[in-house]
Amino acid sequence: MATRVGVDVGGTFTDLIFYDDTTGEVWPAKVSTTSADPVEGVASAIAEAIPPRAMSEAAFFIHATTVPLNALLERKGPKMALLCTRGFRDVLESRRGDRGDAYNLFWNPPSPLVSRRLRIPITERITADGAILTHLDEKDVFEAAKALEAEGIESVAIAFLHSYVNPAHEIAAAKALREAGYRGELSLSHEVSGEYREYERTSTTIVDAFVRPRMANYLKSLGERVRATGFRGKMLVTRSGGGAMTFEEAGRRPVETVLSGPAAGAEGAAELARRLGLGDAISIDVGGTSFDTCFITGDRPPLMYEGSVVGLPVQVPWVDLRTIGAGGGSIAYVDRGGLMKVGPRSAGAQPGPACYDRGGTAATVTDAALVLGMLGQAKLSTGLMLKREKAEASLLELAGELGLNDIKQTARGILTIVTSNMANAIREITIEQGHDPRTASIIAFGGAGPLFATLIARELGIREIVVPPHAGNFSAWGLLGADITRTAARTRILKLTDSSLPEINRVLAASFETLGSDAIEGSITDSQNNEVALDLRFVGQEHSLTVPVPFRNGEVRASIDEIRKLFVAEYTKTFGHALEDDLEVVVMRATARTPLPPRTEKAVPGASRRPPETFDAYSFTEDAVLPFQIVPRMSLSAGDAITGPAIVLEQTATTYLDVGFSLRVGDEGSLLLTDKRTRS
Repeated sequence: MATRVGVDVGGTFTDLIFYDDTTGEVWPAKVSTTSADPVEGVASAIAEAIPPRAMSEAAFFIHATTVPLNALLERKGPKMALLCTRGFRDVLESRRGDRGDAYNLFWNPPSPLVSRRLRIPITERITADGAILTHLDEKDVFEAAKALEAEGIESVAIAFLHSYVNPAHEIAAAKALREAGYRGELSLSHEVSGEYREYERTSTTIVDAFVRPRMANYLKSLGERVRATGFRGKMLVTRSGGGAMTFEEAGRRPVETVLSGPAAGAEGAAELARRLGLGDAISIDVGGTSFDTCFITGDRPPLMYEGSVVGLPVQVPWVDLRTIGAGGGSIAYVDRGGLMKVGPRSAGAQPGPACYDRGGTAATVTDAALVLGMLGQAKLSTGLMLKREKAEASLLELAGELGLNDIKQTARGILTIVTSNMANAIREITIEQGHDPRTASIIAFGGAGPLFATLIARELGIREIVVPPHAGNFSAWGLLGADITRTAARTRILKLTDSSLPEINRVLAASFETLGSDAIEGSITDSQNNEVALDLRFVGQEHSLTVPVPFRNGEVRASIDEIRKLFVAEYTKTFGHALEDDLEVVVMRATARTPLPPRTEKAVPGASRRPPETFDAYSFTEDAVLPFQIVPRMSLSAGDAITGPAIVLEQTATTYLDVGFSLRVGDEGSLLLTDKRTRS
């Protein structure tokens, strides 16, 4: 049995999908996110969609959360301290000695999460090869414990020099703190990141310590609430780098959940692209607050192994996507120069867009779409009836600030600007990285993704669009297919030669042994796939590229020449040339994947077709108001076809089909849109 529940908590809505493995039935729910306590929104979604008996029979509860990301964005966290090697307390200010924005003379780095006086130096020193140069002075640690108690410190990060190769001093310092009576949270850098680079590793450990208490409380509260529904299965949360981990592991490694939410949609899109044989695909996830996009080539979304969140380096794997503040709740306003801007500020779920009639008065993207007729009947899946007169009032005020008399012209401007913002985000992950977006298909989901899909496609010259079933809850559907993954990375700088392969295999074997100890007991499948990637560079270079290499039966199954060919191909693709120099290994990466059983949704025949209704809406193609067909998605069956203009309504999303687009229903229920005016 692999019946499972997926819940994705966004900034505006909480989406749920219940998948019954026995019958293939899918039950979706969408409720407003309760920002003050997201657990309440999750509980409401479960109560709305799932009978208690069904919850008791579910095997997995899989969750995507924005709790740690929100903690960083809001800088709401515990009072914390850092124990560091003496002489290295200023690494957070020293950074890399460069400016984050090279051409901005007024750029300032983000303020450290730990003030300087709470970065406590400890006498100890380990060299880069793991040898102990200066033994740990436990007196320093006991003195630090007194300071922690006096300051009321709730969470401590310990990051000693070169502990990624020899963690003995970090382990001893943690033990000494506990013996001295410290009972707060602890984050040790060698447990958080096994990679070198002191600034990045220290920053990652501090981020982990910062989000740890809030994430622990959230997972505890959520776990208790879900268990109260009768659920007895395994509880998982998605990683920033794709896949899922247990609640227990997430409590130990909360830094790996910082970008938990956006990864689920990208993974679901990659799975759909494989199933449909699309080749390259661009996922667009448009919710109430943000726009997430990912360029997918191959079997999975691309990964990054280092990046930054709110300007703070984080040294963990994450899905390479772009997120901007552009969604249904994005607020339109006039800047100081008299120009209209849209986002990133959002009306959220409370008060929401003006048309929600919950007290919001600012014009939003949803208000503009409603006034232009793009939403068809003005009703959300949550049952909320949208108030057109409230939307018109908000647009009238904005039009006055712009010196316009036409609210529809203002609404068109809002949608044109936000579409341009979304298209620019896609250009960052395609054109700026050497990919032609015109050769890819768009996979559109999220509550507003199908609404904007044809507009974005026209902007970028993309011909084909796919709108999956349950589009508004597709990120939650993506959760249900997440592999259970465990990852480890270890820095060992070795020249790549035949004599270094045994050491590489030894390090990888130790990594997989560690990952095996974290495996889920009683897993429903014995299948486990071990994957390996090496960070390589030419000798003398500073930065590296990550290259997957074949790995079977506990060993790398590639010769030195074969590994070099893989690296040179990736290097040439990235930089347009290659060198003849020798290679060296910098980081060895191990990933253990336990796939969940595949899920197959039960085919639901379309309801009887009634004569189509029409609704006047604005066509961007024709720059005119035209009658659009109103088509309930539940009335469509595999093979059915529609020609735009049309608006397809479903429980969780609205698909806007402009003039020049055609739609066909695929065998598995996806809507396949084609722009007849764009050449293939």
